[in-house]
Amino acid sequence: MSDEQAIRDLVATWMDATREGDTATVLALMTDDAVFLTPGRAPMTKTDFAKAAEGQARGKAPKFDGHSEILEVQLMGDWAFMRSRLSVTMTPLDGSPPTRREGHTLTVLRRDQGRWKLARDANLLAPVS
Repeated sequence: MSDEQAIRDLVATWMDATREGDTATVLALMTDDAVFLTPGRAPMTKTDFAKAAEGQARGKAPKFDGHSEILEVQLMGDWAFMRSRLSVTMTPLDGSPPTRREGHTLTVLRRDQGRWKLARDANLLAPVS
């Protein structure tokens, strides 16, 4: 399998695991030093991500669904970056209406013990009315 296909498979696995609330799989797709950047918030580490996802793992957090359209993948040895367009729908468990966010992401990946993993992610999602 090519490196680009392995990265595309990582994204598909990430999206499926997120949809299913499979936090362990999502965490396994990140490097230990992963950092997420989002507008108006402090950077989030893998540890922060895991804490935020605990509620979803216990069935107490909103359900997430989404679609990622990969626009570009560039490979540089054991590093790669990916540009994509992401759409995410969050459905609260309390029956409140779902909310949708869309936008572009820039993701840096690193080969870790032979597997591609997400190392950095800049997420520019904005609310969709």
